[in-house]
Amino acid sequence: MKKEQVTMRDIAGRLGISTVTVSKALNDKEGVSEELKARIKETAKEMGYRLNLAARAMKDGLSYNIGVIIPEQFTNVNHAFYLRVYQHIASRLEAYGYSSILHILTIEDEEALNLPRIYYEKKADGIIILGQIKPAYIEAVQQMTIPKLFLDFYQEGAQVDSIVTDNFYGSYELVSYLIREGHRQLAFVGNIHATSSIQDRFLGYYKSLLEHRIPLDPDWIIKDRDEQGILIDLELPTRMPTAFVCNCDQVARALIEKLKKEGIQVPADCSVVGYDNDIFATVSEPQLTTVEVDMEMLAGAAVKTMMKKISRGEASTGRTVVQGRIIYRDSVKSLTQAQSTD
Repeated sequence: MKKEQVTMRDIAGRLGISTVTVSKALNDKEGVSEELKARIKETAKEMGYRLNLAARAMKDGLSYNIGVIIPEQFTNVNHAFYLRVYQHIASRLEAYGYSSILHILTIEDEEALNLPRIYYEKKADGIIILGQIKPAYIEAVQQMTIPKLFLDFYQEGAQVDSIVTDNFYGSYELVSYLIREGHRQLAFVGNIHATSSIQDRFLGYYKSLLEHRIPLDPDWIIKDRDEQGILIDLELPTRMPTAFVCNCDQVARALIEKLKKEGIQVPADCSVVGYDNDIFATVSEPQLTTVEVDMEMLAGAAVKTMMKKISRGEASTGRTVVQGRIIYRDSVKSLTQAQSTD
């Protein structure tokens, strides 16, 4: 059977259900459970069914596109994380009969508060902003008259829902692990004023220090980027800690390379941990202990929320948090074990 010949009736026959049920599921209408809807969509995909999007768009008054905005500074060759999240978003949208339109927000457009053409030209039914944007641009985004969603950051007081990883608790758990391994001299690497994600990871680090009665040393808060989010050369502190807690794997890898140039070996002389579990975690030598961000779950939650906003006009969902988990590798030395063998 040719793909173009597959009909809703064919799908209904395969599953033993009514054509009406198939139609509701493929058009994301109410009256079909999420489990059955997913099964219908998967069967339709396997059979090669394709919606007539042009006819559907004219009938429903929708474009069946979702715009995904990524700030320019998060799209260079060293920032694979957001582009991989975008790939997951695009894949998830396919199941809903939607396409994604990627828009790179230039620094100039962000400063000039220029909203993307896909919004003005009504080419998207909703907008997902992936990556931290400036407060002034957030205010501009709030004026958009279509559903919008912040992904991997939030802004207190903004009237826009957000989906974020649990940066606070992930960092708290990671630092608590280091402390259990005997580390009490811990530095944090990241500009705490750059993004909400870095700020929350710092607060998780700080909470763990407080709980373990470890004083915060200002000299051990090390900037990794400027206020525009552009990475800068790391400056090592005069008095070295036993472990560095980096806000992301990319920075952790750069730190390890800098330490090596100074004759400091990781983890023999100093431990280093990262965050995200992206490509930098495994290309680093040694490979990084880090917190894994579930990109598929992050993208899935964003798409599901956006679809509800479009199809049901669903009210605000506030801030949704996606859990992460520690990935243990070779960049941490246990000082408790070292002490027990002395």
